[in-house]
Amino acid sequence: MRIVAGDHLLTVNPVDGSEIEPCPPGERRARPERRDPGERAELRRAAAAPRPSGTVLPELPMLERDEERERLARLLARGRSVRVTGPSGSGRSTLLDAVASDCERLAPDGVVRLTGYHRTPTDLLHDLYAAVFSAPLYRPDRAELLESVQEVGAVVVLDDIEFGGAALDEFLDATPECAFLISATPDVPAPSADSHLEEVFLSGLSRTAGLDLLERAARRPLAEDEASWAADLWFESEGLPLRFVQAGALLRQREALGDDASAREADGGSEAPLPSIAEAASPAALLAGPLGEAAQDALRFAVALGGECPHQAHLPALSADTHAEGALGELLGCGLVTPAGSHYRLAARVTAQLAEAGYADEDAGRAHTVARHYAWWAGHPSVAPERVAAEADAILAALTALIGSREAGHADAAVLLARAAAPAFAAALHWGAWERTVRHGQEAARLAGQVADEAYFHHELGVLALCTGNLDRARAELEASIGLRGVLADKRGTVAGRRALALVADRSPGSAMAGAFGASGGNRKGGDEPSAAGAAPDDTATTIVTPKVAATTPMAALGDPATTAVTAAIPAASRPAVTASTAPTALVGASAAASGPAGPSGGSGGPGGKPRGPRRLAMRGTRRNVVAAAAGVLLVAVLGTVVTLGATSGDDSHNPADKVKPGRSASQRDDDKGLTADEPTSGTSQAPQPGLSGTPLTSTSPTAPSDSASPSDSTESGGPSSTSGTPSDTERPPSPPSSDPTTSDPRPTTKPPTSKPTTPTGEPTKPTPTTSSPTTTPTDDTSTTASAPTTHTAPSTASPAA
Repeated sequence: MRIVAGDHLLTVNPVDGSEIEPCPPGERRARPERRDPGERAELRRAAAAPRPSGTVLPELPMLERDEERERLARLLARGRSVRVTGPSGSGRSTLLDAVASDCERLAPDGVVRLTGYHRTPTDLLHDLYAAVFSAPLYRPDRAELLESVQEVGAVVVLDDIEFGGAALDEFLDATPECAFLISATPDVPAPSADSHLEEVFLSGLSRTAGLDLLERAARRPLAEDEASWAADLWFESEGLPLRFVQAGALLRQREALGDDASAREADGGSEAPLPSIAEAASPAALLAGPLGEAAQDALRFAVALGGECPHQAHLPALSADTHAEGALGELLGCGLVTPAGSHYRLAARVTAQLAEAGYADEDAGRAHTVARHYAWWAGHPSVAPERVAAEADAILAALTALIGSREAGHADAAVLLARAAAPAFAAALHWGAWERTVRHGQEAARLAGQVADEAYFHHELGVLALCTGNLDRARAELEASIGLRGVLADKRGTVAGRRALALVADRSPGSAMAGAFGASGGNRKGGDEPSAAGAAPDDTATTIVTPKVAATTPMAALGDPATTAVTAAIPAASRPAVTASTAPTALVGASAAASGPAGPSGGSGGPGGKPRGPRRLAMRGTRRNVVAAAAGVLLVAVLGTVVTLGATSGDDSHNPADKVKPGRSASQRDDDKGLTADEPTSGTSQAPQPGLSGTPLTSTSPTAPSDSASPSDSTESGGPSSTSGTPSDTERPPSPPSSDPTTSDPRPTTKPPTSKPTTPTGEPTKPTPTTSSPTTTPTDDTSTTASAPTTHTAPSTASPAA
């Protein structure tokens, strides 16, 4: 079954666990419509306790309550809320029914009957929403719930409320357009002083009204001794109507025993004596004695369930008596049970009195029987979830009894019952019972050692917490479920748990996924909001400070301070709005501010010559670091390509040893296509050589390569220059090769040389440095010569990119 819960779509799955996902647009419900008076009346009849079959019970009047009835009706007509307080058995429910019938036409949404028995404030708000609006298979989230109930204008009759104080104040504040008629026992916390809730205390009946009620309950006039006995009973019971109803049942039983011939013979023909006042104060055992076997079994089952009575339709299956449906009518006529919402429970103090009389001797066994029956019934496909929800109190009572029992098999039965009932409660939108059932099932599975069921209940608790917006609890429960199912290798259950956990991560504002795209990685929403305080927006040009990579030759004259190795500066990879710095600095950091002078804003140079402060550079996010790393990888790739081209160009097939040698390097300018060091000086001719692609390229050596590839060729390169770093006029340019250079196959791959290089016979001669001053300036087409290595001095600041 699929339920729309707020902005989630919940699929109830009793096997692997409920599945939850964001609600698709097509599944979203339109605004629910209000119920008409006919629908509200039908809903009230369905929510009332069913009339017991079999015994016809007389209607007892409400005595001495006319004054309270009129006062409550006047207060409600003025829009005031009232709280009626009285002990159990004082007739609170009867008074509320009478006042509700007087207020049918006071409010636009009529009268809404709710029960507070085992209900929380949130449960009652959802019950009010379901009573006024027609929204099947839809449970609104908290915001929509509060918005909807604020528009409800009804007289809400709330019986047996179990909370007060601040919780009651919050509940009343959520429904400002409703007038409440609430009933509670004296042990329920009182409302706060500023709640504007009227208090009406319901006292007992007078002696005259008590005798009148006793006559009506006995269905005959009282004898003189019975009237005296009734006066003593009134004094002891403080005039509670329930006690007179039970006393009338005792008088009827006494009369029935007197009419029995066998009873008259046993008593010598005399009438049965009246019960003592002590016995009349605790009449449950006396009233249960003359009942039939089916009624007594129903009492034992109710005692085993903590006072909750199963529905009369289940009594034949529980007691193995086909005529047990009429047992509930007998119990109601004796005053042993009372309505509680849509079901019945034992009256006040009856459970304790029957337990003292021995009706609780087989509690564990009877609770086990009830649990097995409800597990079969709730899991049957023909049973609607609403019918299971009507038995929620009896099912929860059976679970509580089995968990408290330590007999063998009881925990297993509790697990089966919880797994059968929990999906039905979820589908019936009775989520308060759903949560309690799942928690009971989790405890029972732990006691029984059933790891798979325990993982299922953890999963259900996590899904429920996610639906109600408690993300921390949802995460904890789902992680526990995934861990247990991982141990069991339950793949389907693990997948369901991970899907729900991923949804929790998406909804959590402080999750790891939100952090990756939030403060440290930019804003997922985009727009004008920056990713972090002080950081540049997404449309601002990004500045990446990277070291300029240089290909250097081995330093030939390391000991000579006047000699500087020639470097070929490889320009950084072209990137829009990216500036390459000449000094290696951190990618993003506060130290980047030292790479240039401070501008008007106190920052260093940025794109377009605009100053950029160190604070803005220091607050760069992780995304910009990723871009910088990618640019570095691209730069390394370009460097490798250039080095490879330079190393493999020239006569590689016949002169493999003529690579980069001491005192010989290459330099490339940004506006040149080839290596400028390989170009001959003005007036010098040199034959071209094919490169890797088959196109002619200049030789990387100023001298002609020889077939022997002797290392002595390195002596023909120019010697060290003067300290000025410029060529002298006494030097001669390298002589052109005496023969055409050996060409290689223009294809990318060449065959290795067939002849081995000869071994050098002597040490290479060192060139003699010259000290004469230069008289000429190098021409524009020659950046440097092999005899005069130059050094490109790195500027101190970053130059803006074109």
